[in-house]
Order: sequence, then C-alpha cells, then structure tokens
Amino acid sequence: MMRLLSCRADGGFDLISFRGEIPPYAILSHTWSEGQEVLYDELIVGTGKEKTGYNKLRFCGERAARDGLRHFWLDTCCINKGDTIELSTAINSMFGWFQRAAKCYVRLSDVYVPAEVDGIQEFQSTWKGAFRRSRWFTRGWTLQELLAPGNVEFYSENGIFLGSKLSLEQDINAVTHIPIAALRNADLGGFEVEERIDWVSERRTTVAEDKAYCLLGIFKVFLPVNYGEGEDYAFDRLRCEIARRAGLPSAPNQ
Repeated sequence: MMRLLSCRADGGFDLISFRGEIPPYAILSHTWSEGQEVLYDELIVGTGKEKTGYNKLRFCGERAARDGLRHFWLDTCCINKGDTIELSTAINSMFGWFQRAAKCYVRLSDVYVPAEVDGIQEFQSTWKGAFRRSRWFTRGWTLQELLAPGNVEFYSENGIFLGSKLSLEQDINAVTHIPIAALRNADLGGFEVEERIDWVSERRTTVAEDKAYCLLGIFKVFLPVNYGEGEDYAFDRLRCEIARRAGLPSAPNQ
C-alpha cells in the first residue's frame, strides 16, 4: 500500500491509498525542519497549515501539476509513523518508491537564489557554493533519494530550478565522492559492499539505527526495523542479511 497526495480545488490536499497498480507520481526529497513539518495526523484533520512545511506540499503539488502529474508523495505526511508495522514496511519500500517516481524534486532549504538573478546557469556563482554546502548532502536518507530515481531535479528554497542530477553530476561527485556511474543509475550491485557502506559513513541521521536502515534499498535487502537496538547492532543485522542474500557463510568483517 502506498499513499499519494493530490491537490484539491480549494487549495487543500487529498491523501489517497493505492493498492496494486500505482498511478504516475512525483516525489519530494528534502531535509526535515524540527517542529515545522506537516505530519500524517495533521493532514488527515486539516491542521498544520501554519507550518513552514506546508509550503513543501504546495511546491511539490504545483511542480507536479506543471509536469502533468496528478499525484505526489512526501515522507512527512504520507506515512503513518505511529503504526510500527506500516513504518517498517515503508522504510523497506522507500528505495523502490523513489526509483519508480516519474520525477524527484529536491528542495534545498539552505540554497536561495536572489530574485534579480536573470539566467541561473550564467550566474552560478550566486548559488553554486551554497549548493555544495547544502545540508541535504549530509543526511543519511537523502543518499537513496539521490541514487534511486532516474529523473532528479534540484530547486532552491524559493523554487528556482538549479539543474538535474545529470547536469550537476560533477558537483555532486565532488561533494559526495559517489562514482559518476552510480549517479547515472548504474546497477548498484556492481559496487563493492564496503564502498556502498562508505557512502553513508559521513552522513548523519536523527535516529542512530537509521544510518543502517537507509541502506536497505541500496543493497536490495529487507530488514525489519528495531528502533532501540543501536547503530552497531543494526549494521550487524544489515551485514548478515547482505551476506545471506549473496550466499556467503557469514557477514563481512567490520
């Protein structure tokens, strides 16, 4: 089951559950702002409109509509995180959801392009430094959000299109050290296990275990989440499952 948003004529949003065939949709990648995101329960009862995160819903809905897409997805409100079974299923499904999105919009909250800039590519000096320093490149979950989709577009906080994953790949490679082939959606199974784990080594997650869980789709493994087990145990379970899927007798050495 996957929930998708659609825009209503009155400016609100409908949240629709799909089972089986999923219609084309856009998906948003972003970094969370503490206390400012519109959550599942708030969207259901129609509250949270005063939060800054409500602008993310508007941005994604409007951008999707321009691209001819009626449906879109945000992690803040399309998952009922109070349901532990649903949360575990969503975490294991996340890579696939991003991979199957028709468009992935990355909204960089710490990159702002002055309104007077005319010709974004001709005046890259106004935003390129902020782009490379963006917090988005430091978070654990945004790793799969970068690698899974084929069509990724980057936008500033004020909605200015900065470029695609392809057009910005040299900058992304310089910041993340992820090979260009991986950025171009090569089969991630062609990269060594330790190399893929290293991609997340300098990234941070709010919850310790998520540093391992955010790699599940990158390794094409399913792992029930167990918050409270700690980062080390989560990585131990991840390595064991990787080894099991590869037919190895034991997990790789840490």
